[in-house]
Amino acid sequence: MDLSSLLLFIPACFALNMAPGPNNLLSLHNASRYGLRTACVAGGGRIVAFSGMIALAAMGLAVVLHTSEYLFLAIKLAGAAYLFYIAWQLWRAPVGEAAVAGDQPHGTWRLVRQEFWMAAGNPKAILIFTAFLPQFVSVGSTTPVSEQFLWLGALFLLLEWAAIAIYAGLGAYMQRWFSQPGPRRLFNRVSASLLGCAGLGLLAARR
Repeated sequence: MDLSSLLLFIPACFALNMAPGPNNLLSLHNASRYGLRTACVAGGGRIVAFSGMIALAAMGLAVVLHTSEYLFLAIKLAGAAYLFYIAWQLWRAPVGEAAVAGDQPHGTWRLVRQEFWMAAGNPKAILIFTAFLPQFVSVGSTTPVSEQFLWLGALFLLLEWAAIAIYAGLGAYMQRWFSQPGPRRLFNRVSASLLGCAGLGLLAARR
């Protein structure tokens, strides 16, 4: 992957990492209840789940990309459509009070398991790894496709850790601010705009 692709990948990927999905909201909640450190440790469960998804996606990636130009185009269109869909959902997301978990977990490992199963049960995550990450893989590179994919996956996980820390920090120090409709609407629409721009970038990308 060349520098220009990397410069496109990092902000587009981080926009996905920062999207206020179930796991990020769980980190927000955990930090508000149990503290910043506990929420960050619990986020390790999410990282484990995503690592498994990335490994599974990498195993079949080379076959898909080398089969035909039409399949590559289909993947690119699917990836862009997914980004536009998420952007639209974020733009229109309600801004009432965020739901919190009814159960009160006891112990850090239980929180880790919560993060793991929430991530593993999210069908949108595997769509990211199979439709979004392949857009930044260079088929003509001397580096094997699967190796490139794993490096992209590792970068995704690093950015995911950053997102966990940010949401946990917000939960620990700024939860009252996020409970207000105005700031939450602004955050949702900034994230939606970033995802929409990423979708346009993918549509313009060439193999």
